[in-house]
Order: sequence, then C-alpha cells, then structure tokens
Amino acid sequence: MNQKTIAALLVAAALPATALAQSADTAYCQALSARYDKYVNNPGTGRGNSPPLAGITKAQSQCDSNPAPAIPVLEKALRDARVGLPPRG
Repeated sequence: MNQKTIAALLVAAALPATALAQSADTAYCQALSARYDKYVNNPGTGRGNSPPLAGITKAQSQCDSNPAPAIPVLEKALRDARVGLPPRG
C-alpha cells in the first residue's frame, strides 16, 4: 500500500470515533442545559428570578452544533448553583 492509501484508511477509521464523541458530547451538553433550566432557571423553584446570563444562553445554543466549549460553562453554572451534574455517557 502506498502512503495515500494508508492515510485514507486511517482517516476513515477515525471518523466513526469522532462522530460518536460528538454525539456523546451533544447528549451530555443537552442534559446539562435541561438540568440548568429545570433547577436553576426555573421560577417555580424560586431560583429563576432573573434571566440567565448571556454566557449561559450562548452555551445552551451551542449544544447541538459545538458542544465542547459549552459543556464547561454549563457545568460551572450548575456547580455554582449547587446542582449536581448529570451522568456523562
């Protein structure tokens, strides 16, 4: 095999793993976002008296398309509110 063929095979083998990681990150980010809305930004619990910070809103909007930078923002917001994180994966 030549180098181009080997490189193509390596890239093809890595694609499913990358897609799976993105899918897991997306699901986790969505779980964080839902937990934030349920326990922190929910007027029914007495905690959501003010609108979410712009950073939270932006992080929540990134969950579907770019979850990697959104996850730490949402995790921090939940920890700061003393809300447990959902299980990951």
